Amino acid sequence: DILTYARLSDASALTEGVDLSSPQQLVANSLSITPSEHGIIATLSKRLIRRQGDTSVVSTAGKMIANSLRRRMSKDVIALYEGFDVTQSQAGNSLDITHFRESVAYLLTDNDASYGPAPLPLHAALHIEQISDIIGDISDPGTAAGSRPAGLGDEMLQRWWRGNDRLYGVSIFHSGNIAKDSSDDAKGGLFSKEALVLVLANNADSTEENDNSLRAIEYGIFQEWGEGERAGKHGVVVYSDITPGLS
Repeated sequence: DILTYARLSDASALTEGVDLSSPQQLVANSLSITPSEHGIIATLSKRLIRRQGDTSVVSTAGKMIANSLRRRMSKDVIALYEGFDVTQSQAGNSLDITHFRESVAYLLTDNDASYGPAPLPLHAALHIEQISDIIGDISDPGTAAGSRPAGLGDEMLQRWWRGNDRLYGVSIFHSGNIAKDSSDDAKGGLFSKEALVLVLANNADSTEENDNSLRAIEYGIFQEWGEGERAGKHGVVVYSDITPGLS
């Protein structure tokens, strides 16, 4: 059970000798998350293991099933972006720095009477083509931002892309599991770190089981988790065209 407390009323101006007789009451919004189990198995024949050639097929299979589990967790969190109350919709158009700036300004505005502006820090998880469009808007000659004197644009060009970067104080992460839709658009998210919650019930549990009649070994990995949205107004869906420059 995750509790999010509403803010109290503003403090009152007091008069000396007059009792303050209007106490405030704490109000909490409760979010209940029930973790569910996820897992994947891979069955390798003992003959394959004996004749695996120049790679360790057991080690390779282990990495692949672990990556599969992490992708499932990532996609579960990405699905929560749809629940944010506001969408920066640029479907069919490229994302630019203006759209990013507007989203940050929205989050830091007092849009929710109960909970207030989105608490810092802010994070963005975007498709790499969305990030590329922002960088292009900042650094490419001929754009409004790119036509400024040397400085920010040059720096962006020199160190694109390091895995994560910052813009307007927001940490931007490339999320390789954000999918494009049938119109070549994709939905990323820009949100307060506390807007979403991921609950892990246990560490990943790996298993190995012999099946002698099949003459194979079954490898598996399992983990329990659950996720939920804590505050819909503390996040923005970033929806834009991601048509690749190369295809």
